[in-house]
Amino acid sequence: MLCVRLLIKLRGVVAPAEPGTVVQVLTTDPAAPIDLPAWCHLTGHEYLGLVHEHPDHAVHALRVVADARATRPDRPWHLERDSGRDSQ
Repeated sequence: MLCVRLLIKLRGVVAPAEPGTVVQVLTTDPAAPIDLPAWCHLTGHEYLGLVHEHPDHAVHALRVVADARATRPDRPWHLERDSGRDSQ
């Protein structure tokens, strides 16, 4: 799964999750180690890092925060206008 689709799916998983929830993400895209921390920085979720790596996939973890910035459903790398924190 490419990171664009991964972030769209991740957004849907993280949105209803309770603050403090740790989400593990299985990735196959070589850009994931760049895209996941960047998305967490954008939204405010805490990127916890690489958990496990195999030749064909990697597992990354992030922690859901209460005051995360919401992203657009169709473009999870863009903030929604009136999300929890000030837009950049």
